Amino acid sequence: MAHETATLAAYVANLKYQDIPAEVLDRAKVLTLDFLGSAIRARSEAESTPSVLKMLEALALDTKGESTVFGDSKTWTPAVAALLNGALGHSLDFDDTHADSSLHPSAPVVPAAFAVGEMVGASGRDVLTAIVAGYEVCCRLGNALDPTSHYARGFHPTATAGTYGAAAAAAKLFGLNETQTIAAFGVSGSQAAGSLQFLVNGAWNKRYQVGAAAMNGVIAATLARNDFIGATESVEGKHGLLVGYTDDAHPDKATAGLGRTYETMKIGVKPYPSCRYTHAAIDALIAMRREHNLTPEQVKRVEVGLHRNGITLTGDAATKRHPRSIVGGQFSMFFTGALALDQGSFGWDDYVRLGDAAIDALADKFDVVQDERLEGRSHPFGARVSITTDDGVHERLYADPSGEPNSFPDAKAMQQKFLTLARPVLSGRAEQFAEAILSLERFDRVEKATQLGRQ
Repeated sequence: MAHETATLAAYVANLKYQDIPAEVLDRAKVLTLDFLGSAIRARSEAESTPSVLKMLEALALDTKGESTVFGDSKTWTPAVAALLNGALGHSLDFDDTHADSSLHPSAPVVPAAFAVGEMVGASGRDVLTAIVAGYEVCCRLGNALDPTSHYARGFHPTATAGTYGAAAAAAKLFGLNETQTIAAFGVSGSQAAGSLQFLVNGAWNKRYQVGAAAMNGVIAATLARNDFIGATESVEGKHGLLVGYTDDAHPDKATAGLGRTYETMKIGVKPYPSCRYTHAAIDALIAMRREHNLTPEQVKRVEVGLHRNGITLTGDAATKRHPRSIVGGQFSMFFTGALALDQGSFGWDDYVRLGDAAIDALADKFDVVQDERLEGRSHPFGARVSITTDDGVHERLYADPSGEPNSFPDAKAMQQKFLTLARPVLSGRAEQFAEAILSLERFDRVEKATQLGRQ
């Protein structure tokens, strides 16, 4: 390991808007809009939201501030806004994913950037620069942690590496220098946390811990701004992130091609509101259903082959075959696969079918296995699907799910996804808000754009 903390800190401190390629800035705007659609809908519909709001009220943390919580009519203090936007945007499990690191970059980064951007009166260009800085830091640290090893240790990379990404975005907007950014990363190393134990009972921890990562990044950068001495070498040190959180660190991946190769361009978006490891199989099931005119009655057996990470998250038959909670459904290859095969589509509103006898019966025909052909690939999200009917066996192998960079949706499709989620909350203002985010660089103060995303 060789000074990864300082190298990343210098990158963040020195990054300028004009140095970022136009295609990267365009992609950052689209990813931001995609994330905000999920946050807006979750404010009114995610079942975990009332508990979080009651906690803030009980602890007198619901104080009025100047920061936007998207889909909410109230303004909040910056740290709480970051917490809420992070938790909300991750609640539908419809937010973007970086395949190599197996994390959701926007969920911790975008809330931190908007919270601090509004706090300091930043421009749209400033916020876009901070978002790219945050994406690059968290994705690279996720790569360096090695997601398979990180998962095996029981960690959720969006919450761990994501804390550093949020701190990077906040540090950039505060104008911290390299030394101060190192300190912010030092504090992040003490805050980085996120357990996969939520998988056991469909708990809401996953949503909260990502919101906490956004909030903690804001806190870390604010401490550093106020001369707090944070630990040095928090990435590569003796007790650093790449030592304590993985058994197979690749420190070179944290800085390889930094400033030349943009991990931002490797971020994919989700066509379905569920764990990304279910998506390639869902794509295959929908395609095979259409191609062979399949009905549930014709299906005798379905075998889904996944990468071992996908098995860890979605493939345990004993706990995931018949989920009854939304989180349980989001992380069930059985439920999501049966739903897709039954109706040929899958969207957020389809979680009303949790507990549906027809879906449970079809899920009973599914087996989920580890497929060695999917191991050792650069991306872990592929799937093999084999459907047995009276007519024989139909099989498909999808190396990647739809929505990855090589099949990234066009602008019209991305805007439609946003509007489908946001219109029930923002009504006619949804289009205006979408246009503002997609032209964020035009705003001299970012709050002129963000206020359009309030209910």
